[in-house]
Amino acid sequence: MKLPNVKSGIAVAVGLIIGFIIPASLCAQNILGTWHGKLTVPTGSLTIVFHISQTEQGTYVTTLDSPDQGANNIKTGTTSFQDSILNIQIPLIHASYKGKLNTDRTITGTFTQGIPLPLNLERGEDLKPNRPQEPQPPLPYNTEEVSVKNEQDGILLAGTLTLPQKGNKFPAVVLVTGSGAQNRDEEIMGHKPFLVIADYLTRNGIAVLRCDDRGTAASQGIYANATNEDFAKDTEAMLNYLRSRKEIDTRKIGIIGHSCGGTIAFHIAAKDPAVAFIISLAGAAVQGDSLMLKQVELISKSQGMPDAIWQTMKPTLRNRYSLLQQTDKTPEELQKELYDDVTKTMSPEQLKDLNTVQQLSAQISSMTSPWYLHFMRYDPGKDLKKVKCPVLALNGEKDIQVDASMNLNAIRQKITENGNKKVTVKAYPKLNHLFQTCEKGTLAEYGQLEETINPEVLREMTEWILKNTQ
Repeated sequence: MKLPNVKSGIAVAVGLIIGFIIPASLCAQNILGTWHGKLTVPTGSLTIVFHISQTEQGTYVTTLDSPDQGANNIKTGTTSFQDSILNIQIPLIHASYKGKLNTDRTITGTFTQGIPLPLNLERGEDLKPNRPQEPQPPLPYNTEEVSVKNEQDGILLAGTLTLPQKGNKFPAVVLVTGSGAQNRDEEIMGHKPFLVIADYLTRNGIAVLRCDDRGTAASQGIYANATNEDFAKDTEAMLNYLRSRKEIDTRKIGIIGHSCGGTIAFHIAAKDPAVAFIISLAGAAVQGDSLMLKQVELISKSQGMPDAIWQTMKPTLRNRYSLLQQTDKTPEELQKELYDDVTKTMSPEQLKDLNTVQQLSAQISSMTSPWYLHFMRYDPGKDLKKVKCPVLALNGEKDIQVDASMNLNAIRQKITENGNKKVTVKAYPKLNHLFQTCEKGTLAEYGQLEETINPEVLREMTEWILKNTQ
């Protein structure tokens, strides 16, 4: 979670809630090294890892990792340690930490980012999460590192093409990530869902191309200025690349899109009749403001918010989303309107808290970014009505980012309106937004689960592709 997205999620409005603690001791050298702990949040917990070193001048230098969120090597601000008390400022996420070194070589402390949260640390690396579905060499197929040229924007996308070892003229798919800067494996919270999908499909005779998002990892371009229109152009470049490969049957090339990637797949198929099929994995099929309103409701309730409180919040949030629909306003003008609207509901104490005000400014800046404004204003329904190819749309019923009922119903209704009856929709009762078997469906649970993607989903996607490319 792409957080404000949980990577591969749809712009989920959850901050990078990371605590930063440097274990200190009476001997300065005792704080050096790696420490880990669990930050308790309303949706569960987040693993935090700190790497502490020291300069020749005696200044502490620390980076932090949040493996559950796929965030690594995050820089921190100033650190002070006196009388066993550690104070750390973390300006990047508008947070601070205060902790005490104990005689048992642990640190007990409080991380504050708007609200105080307990965070205790132990020395050493946290155990790497078990991901049993990740493929291990030797692999029974061919893997090729490729460079894909987006001719429209003049950038190169770095990717991986996997090809079955036997045969030729393979059916093929392009994998399209969800929101947020994603690498080719759509890596999130220690999971690599696109790596697992590509491995399974290729073992079963289907070629797969997956690329790093523009401006991410090894791909060129600028991510911050891009909208889904730009990512659609990148996807079109990937399709054209597959069409240039002699190993691929050009009549059997489709798209698998996750979350916002599903929306992009519909957009491309609406104007490109050569797209052979689409698989939408929790694809967003309603306008962004409606999807976000439902998403915030589901996330809030997953954190224990009573429905009565949500009902009082809903009109305010809907009004703020409506402000973003003003296409005659500049981003700066929208930022001012949002800031005025939010601050009038805040207490004097909140307005005096520097971290709270900084967090608010950062969130408003994110909400007026090119990607977010385009997303909130775009209605996928217009493209869905033009899709003529076979479509398989899947969702998890425990998905709190892209509501299964709302979006599957929209996909079925809009596509069938144009006479296309080749639409299959399915909701899996126990699966979340990443198609993991889960208990709660909460965001924090993603990284805690060993399963990367449910085997039944992998099997059904594969069988459906092979059936529709005979």
